[in-house]
Amino acid sequence: MSRKCDVCEKGLVAGVQYSHSHRQSKRTWLPNIKKVKAIVSGTPKTIHVCTRCLRSGKVQRAI
Repeated sequence: MSRKCDVCEKGLVAGVQYSHSHRQSKRTWLPNIKKVKAIVSGTPKTIHVCTRCLRSGKVQRAI
């Protein structure tokens, strides 16, 4: 499964995680990506979309 939203291009983010004692470790954060059937250019197509785009109505789902 892809790790990038096909609508907003949201993808993997890397950074540093701190513990309560301020020890550091590198880690990654992934967006919540769902595979949905949506209307793209007038035809139904399966795309990978983040839940924020689904919730905000940027994608018209095909039923």
